[in-house]
Amino acid sequence: MTKDDGEMAEEEQKKKKKPCRFWIWALTSVIFRLILISFPGNLNLSSRPEVSTPLTSIRRLAEGYWLKQASMSPYAGSMYHGSPLLLSVLGPLTVQRIQGQSFLLCSLVFVIADILSAMLLRGIGKKLQMAYGLNARLLGHLKSSRDKGILRCGDIAALVYLWNPFTIVSCVGLSTSPIENLAVILALYGAVTRRVPLAAFGLVIATHLSLYPATLTIPIIFLLGYGLDAPPIKLFLQTKSVENEDRSTSSVSKQAKLKPTTGLPFLWKTVMHFVFWVLVWSLWLLVLCGLSLSKYGGLEEMFTRTYGFILSIEDLSPNIGVFWYFFAEVFDFFRNFFLIVFHVNILFLLLPLAIRLKHRPCFLAFIYLAICSILKSYPSVGDAALYLSLWALFVNELTDMKFSYFLFCGYLGISLLSPVMHNLWIWRGTGNANFYFGNAIGYACFQIVFVVESVSAMLNHDRALRKSDSNHREVKN
Repeated sequence: MTKDDGEMAEEEQKKKKKPCRFWIWALTSVIFRLILISFPGNLNLSSRPEVSTPLTSIRRLAEGYWLKQASMSPYAGSMYHGSPLLLSVLGPLTVQRIQGQSFLLCSLVFVIADILSAMLLRGIGKKLQMAYGLNARLLGHLKSSRDKGILRCGDIAALVYLWNPFTIVSCVGLSTSPIENLAVILALYGAVTRRVPLAAFGLVIATHLSLYPATLTIPIIFLLGYGLDAPPIKLFLQTKSVENEDRSTSSVSKQAKLKPTTGLPFLWKTVMHFVFWVLVWSLWLLVLCGLSLSKYGGLEEMFTRTYGFILSIEDLSPNIGVFWYFFAEVFDFFRNFFLIVFHVNILFLLLPLAIRLKHRPCFLAFIYLAICSILKSYPSVGDAALYLSLWALFVNELTDMKFSYFLFCGYLGISLLSPVMHNLWIWRGTGNANFYFGNAIGYACFQIVFVVESVSAMLNHDRALRKSDSNHREVKN
């Protein structure tokens, strides 16, 4: 038996000793959710502005369903602003009563959505881990596929999603964020595994539910066109030139090493296939929505009360974003101007980031979702739960990220201060709106620092690869 065979046998024995560690943690997170759901009133989390927004509140959804059952438009009044299809799926569950617990079946649906999201994240992580190991070996940073330096990013991301307090309170607080997050992760999973119809379906549903996931069109196109995240192609070309200069290497090994690096053509056929399926799913979705609202104003009312509501920011109830306070104070004469300015901020960031990070489309998707969480009109902690879990997919590349402890403490402090400031303002009457808005500003600042440091760490990682590759070439010469 060779040394490599002995190492493989030891690894297999370790896997057999602890085959269920991940599943134990995952099952424990599900049990923990069920315990919290069993508390009366679900700990009143559904009334928290950090958890439920005008777009994700199950209480508003129940009101919309009641209006529809009364032969009225679900968008009558100013309560419901979500999808008519989501109303048809979750609406019947809001009227069920089992042992005095309201919305219990909805809670179980959200638990299932969290489990599915975690499993899809795990699948994405496995693909990214394989790509990371392959690229690292091609660049000479790893000697074998069994190198212990590669972390299991899929398991880490799935557990981060399941045990993230933001995810748990969104699930227990009866927010529809778990459904939206599932659609986003489904789109990314379909793109990573090159299941084009699945990627298109997830993107269309996510955009229909929340509008902002439409920005993921760019990362998904890069995923389908260029493939998974990898260092810049220049590194592989340099590696190729070094291998050509090494005369001691056999021609067979040269071909084996150069095959993954010889050109990365953009797969236009796959992208066009994706565009076709996006159009198909969009048409199918519009037909279903039109049939659902045929008696209540049709698609025009849906677009006005959903997308129009998101873009016009009609509801100025407090949340963890920064829009509500600003537009409550701004003069009506300047309202339309600042609406354009606030929303265009997202569009201005899309192209530069796409140009700089097109070789890392999954990481680009994480950045887009984090930016949308900061700049969207009605954010919730469910948005942070999603992008924090996607960030965990890159633990191998972001090991040297700065200010990690500072950011962790910042997120923790803001999470604890938010209900305190809200209580002092709304219930105690010893504070004012500035207390809660100051907390929201702090939350936005920590998110901005988090995004900036993540991008900086990834770019530094690529620079380190380029530098080590240059040093390797100098040693070879």
